[in-house]
Amino acid sequence: MNLTLKELKNIHSENCITIIMTTHRTKPDYLNDPLRLKNLIKEVETRLMADTDKKNAAKLLERVNKLADSIDHSQNLESLMLFVNEDVAEYTRLPIKVEDRVVIDETFATRDLIRSMHLETHYYILVLSQEKIRLIEAMNNKAIKEVGKPFPIENTQFFSKNRAANAIASKQTNLIAEFFNQADKDVNAQRKSNPLPVFICALEENHNEYLKIADLKDSIFDVFLDKNKINDPVHSIVEDSWAVVKNYVIEKNNNRKEELKKAVGENKFLSDTNEIWRAISEGKIQTLFIEQGRFQPAVMNNGEIEYVSDDRRNDTGVIDDIYDEMIEANMDFGGDVVFLPKGELDKFNGFGAITRY
Repeated sequence: MNLTLKELKNIHSENCITIIMTTHRTKPDYLNDPLRLKNLIKEVETRLMADTDKKNAAKLLERVNKLADSIDHSQNLESLMLFVNEDVAEYTRLPIKVEDRVVIDETFATRDLIRSMHLETHYYILVLSQEKIRLIEAMNNKAIKEVGKPFPIENTQFFSKNRAANAIASKQTNLIAEFFNQADKDVNAQRKSNPLPVFICALEENHNEYLKIADLKDSIFDVFLDKNKINDPVHSIVEDSWAVVKNYVIEKNNNRKEELKKAVGENKFLSDTNEIWRAISEGKIQTLFIEQGRFQPAVMNNGEIEYVSDDRRNDTGVIDDIYDEMIEANMDFGGDVVFLPKGELDKFNGFGAITRY
């Protein structure tokens, strides 16, 4: 997908079509994915024909079908998202499980993209040595892909094998810094289209040297893997990296839960949907907490949110998922979201918010 999450969120038009579906990585399962996608497109057609004039509906369906035909399902991950309106026709693969559904609204449904970023740990592994640098995209303990050109980057220009040059430590350090600096620019160029955090796999001396020259230090994990794995297979690199990242993520998630407990004790927690919606519109919400797999169709009635039953999800004027709308609105004010396992927000009906003050 060429559009960033921020760009996608900022698109508003009459018919923004989002198709979300479960897919499969391996044969023969992925052979059935095109048919399942066609069935969801049939649902798009039914809804467009009911709510949109036939000429516009036909144009949009043509764009949806053209995009669907361009997808190579042999490259599928756990899920697939298609985004189509009169100007946009994009798709992206996600390594998370989703609920199959079609959303047609004034904005694209980006909740699963956001969930992928927050619920799972989606990151790059930067494998560093003084001779070569590799970049791997991973999700938890799974490799998504090893990034190609310009990676792997071979140090043919800045690495000296000359004994006399190596004897001068400061000169050699400068050469390595130059090599790392060029690599850092290539990493950040890659991150422009997919802004994931970076986990470094390198010996401590190389990790420390890289941090000295890195432009976007805030996007680099505070922890790293102190090993030289530059020539190891991808699965081995991801497995060892995840062992470190997993502990970091557990600690981070536990801290977020403590924030929630503290907010409840300080009376800075809201659980009423309309109270939360009003507070979001005033920029008062810091963090939304929502249980995984929770969706709720709703309508807006005189500025108030009213839940409706699932069988009305496709009715005109119904917002497919009010939580998606609230997550996006809160992010526009600089807030964030935490997805918790089912049952952890039972006393708040699965949804709540921490206020800034």
